[in-house]
Amino acid sequence: MDAMHAKIEPGLEYPQGHQEQRALYYAEKQEMIARNFKKISPLFLITVIIPTLLAILYFGFIASDVYISESRFTVRSPEKSTPTGLGALFKSSGFTNAGDEVYAAQDYVQSRDALQALNRKNAFTRAYSAPSISAFDRFPGIGWGTTFEDLYKYYKKKVDVKYETSSSIVTLTVRAFTPRDAARFNEQLLEMAEATVNKLNERGRQDLIRFAQREVGEAKVKSQTAALALSAYRNAAGVVDPEKQATVQVQMISKLQDELIATRTQLTETRTVSPQNPQIEVLATRAKSLSDEIDKQLGLVAGSSRSLSSRAAQYQRLLLENQFADKQLASAMASLDEARNEANRKQAYVERIVQPNVPDEPLEPRRWRGIFSTFILGLAAWGIISMLVAGMLEHRD
Repeated sequence: MDAMHAKIEPGLEYPQGHQEQRALYYAEKQEMIARNFKKISPLFLITVIIPTLLAILYFGFIASDVYISESRFTVRSPEKSTPTGLGALFKSSGFTNAGDEVYAAQDYVQSRDALQALNRKNAFTRAYSAPSISAFDRFPGIGWGTTFEDLYKYYKKKVDVKYETSSSIVTLTVRAFTPRDAARFNEQLLEMAEATVNKLNERGRQDLIRFAQREVGEAKVKSQTAALALSAYRNAAGVVDPEKQATVQVQMISKLQDELIATRTQLTETRTVSPQNPQIEVLATRAKSLSDEIDKQLGLVAGSSRSLSSRAAQYQRLLLENQFADKQLASAMASLDEARNEANRKQAYVERIVQPNVPDEPLEPRRWRGIFSTFILGLAAWGIISMLVAGMLEHRD
């Protein structure tokens, strides 16, 4: 019977007996296929065959081509320390990587603000909602809403930012359904990252200088106030410097005392030699005048509320406040110069390492890998479930 079936070729004209044999052969063939199909368990059908057929349908006929544009950049600063790798190369050229600015740029690219800037005039929405994109991939498609939060979730699936701490390099990846859109959005995000770093850098520089300038202004006010208080006291007290004036007064008193001693000595000698000498009265009057003048000058130096010694305490306090305010002003001005130099040293900027590329072929979806992965996962699920079911049946028996 098998040899006879092997000789029968469909499509040829056979005698009546041969036609019956051919019909019998096809009937047996269909019965065999039906028996083999019945041997397929529903579990294998659900876990392996149906998912694999759906994967073939999706990856082969439905899924849209995805183009990937990639760029790389780092943030350089002439001050901060660098870890290892490519950062060491930058350090040898006098620049290091600014880690804080890198994280700021990374967070901004993945933020809602970046999406709003990118979606100005609905540019992002139009690019990802074209009718040529499959319903499973476009926005809004199957399983997506139309709110901004839904768009943001969709955006995070299309834009990826990775920071490598070993090399201090940021990799920006944009997925789109046309090569032009992928490169265009990557370029815009890169420009926004540069603007973010520049804004943070400029704000830091302005804050640093503004604080130093405010300190200088406050120090100037204190210095002027102290100087005016000292000048007002000098005018009110009628003294320029009590200590210096007291020194002059003491020197004058010393001269008067010397002159008084000389006059008294001469008076004593005259009284001894010639008691009737008319110069005795003159010398006595002069001695009394010198003594009164000495007492008067001593009263100006010390011993009364208007003496130089009583004014010296308040003068010293005002003088110290004036000197301290001047030193504060000088220190604040030095700090301002240092702040300006520090601001210049803290400048950071984005250095592009790899420019955004225009992809010439789609890299996703990986169709064969998706189909094969679905088949392997289905087999794994079928094996695990079959073992669980067999164990349960055995335990029940």
